[in-house]
Amino acid sequence: MPLYVVSTPIGNIGDISFRAVNVLKDSELIAAEDTRRTGILLKKYDLKTAQTSYNDFNKKAKTKHLLNLLKEGKSVALVSDSGTPGISDPGYFLIKNCIEEDIDVIPVPGASAAIAALTCSGFPTDSFVFYGFLPKKEGQKKKFLDELEQDKTVILYESPYRLIKTLKLMAVVMPQRNICIARELTKKFEEFIRGKTEEVYKKLKDKKIKGEIVIVVSKNLLPEK
Repeated sequence: MPLYVVSTPIGNIGDISFRAVNVLKDSELIAAEDTRRTGILLKKYDLKTAQTSYNDFNKKAKTKHLLNLLKEGKSVALVSDSGTPGISDPGYFLIKNCIEEDIDVIPVPGASAAIAALTCSGFPTDSFVFYGFLPKKEGQKKKFLDELEQDKTVILYESPYRLIKTLKLMAVVMPQRNICIARELTKKFEEFIRGKTEEVYKKLKDKKIKGEIVIVVSKNLLPEK
């Protein structure tokens, strides 16, 4: 049987496809990054499928177990904490091993915070790059930002606890570059904050930021003639 890579909502629980619900219903096991969060989704749609945890701490042992189940003909669905599995989460490890073992991997597309933030940023989407979470250490983060692409729109994830420090650094490294902070996407307090890095830092520096954060950095555009 193939491994189904199933996208789940990033916030609004209604953002799931009919196909995804049916795949989760028909699977014999769901490998979930957080079984508690996935359990809320399953309860909402009255799904009784069994779950097993699959995360960064147990992925090596669990991958062997799941590969054996797939080889035995069991149907397994992989879901992440939220959004699309394999994007800044341990799902990549299982997917890679399935491919190496000639097990089919079937995507069941849906929500992705990175793409949702990009499409609503107002920045060019013809050429972009996604890096996931920024480095935590200040020196590594500065080096990363110093070397950030100029000719592409860039998508980054950041913790709300580190956002203000990151914006302060960005205001120094790239003060005139346009950014968009996408916060709590699809949720009640969804918010987009746009402007130059200096402006956005000044706007947010004294605020307590909560929720999931995506930073979109616009590529440097040539002046219009």
